[in-house]
Amino acid sequence: MSLEDFSQFVLTLYRLSHELPLERFQDAALQHLRQALPFDSSMWGTATSRPDGIDIHTIHLHEQPPEMLASYEQIKHLDTAAVAAGLQPRTTLAFNARDWFHHREQAPLREHGRRFEQANFFISSEHDPRTRFVHWLTLFRADERARCSGDEQRLLAALSPHVMQALAFNRIAHLDRLEAARRPAHGTAIADAHGVIYHADAGFESALRAEWASWNGGAALPPALLDHLRRGQARHLGARAVVWHRVEQGLLFLGARPRCAADDLSPRELVIARLVAKGHTHKEIARLLERAPATIRNQIQGIYGKLGVGNIAGLVEALRPLD
Repeated sequence: MSLEDFSQFVLTLYRLSHELPLERFQDAALQHLRQALPFDSSMWGTATSRPDGIDIHTIHLHEQPPEMLASYEQIKHLDTAAVAAGLQPRTTLAFNARDWFHHREQAPLREHGRRFEQANFFISSEHDPRTRFVHWLTLFRADERARCSGDEQRLLAALSPHVMQALAFNRIAHLDRLEAARRPAHGTAIADAHGVIYHADAGFESALRAEWASWNGGAALPPALLDHLRRGQARHLGARAVVWHRVEQGLLFLGARPRCAADDLSPRELVIARLVAKGHTHKEIARLLERAPATIRNQIQGIYGKLGVGNIAGLVEALRPLD
């Protein structure tokens, strides 16, 4: 690949990361990569390396069936290539499966490769020795004769950091779109279901430190927050911070902000407060909610008291962090 072609490849890749939605980007990036480096299928993901094989956090299968992953889980402890990919902070391997997995005890791994047409491999990885967290991209060739050359290995070593960075940019762009309507004071982050943080801005880290003083930021969500999210709670209402999330493509897209007075409103009070903020009178709200006007009037007074405001303008401002 010439320098001009390399430059054009990278420019197109980053354009795709900006323009495409989250659910389409990885397939598009792999199709783009295939133009520079032919392959038949791919497995792209993140994991923690362990003695008994990798513990997969996120996975994207390209032209491979879901049952491939289930099959791999049964024999991953035999995968010496995964071990080799985690020996250095950045590694790119290229090999023939029959040659690499040649030991007798690796026969199930060779059979797995035959079943899912994985005759020749490229593996490019970025590994953090401190956390044992690895981001990797595996490309498979089905034809036994289509062996990986040294030039192709070097090309993938040059391209894969851009491919992985483009994925990070695509996820951040998706997060920005999700949070576009929220106030700048709100922080945002991306994590996986294991709690590993892929991206967190200063606002998010500040909110979490206010809630969990012992949390030192960086690699993982506070265990208490992760446990709360795993129980299916869409929002964590803490003493000093509020955290919310949504799950897409196996990732947690999170937002966080300092707790405010409006968080103390009950669900019914919040409905009434929002109607008042829209300009409805207490009588109109009473009709909408089928309640007595006097009851609504008293609730509005209670809401004003909780929020420490005395007029609609103050109410609107007090509700703004919830938007």
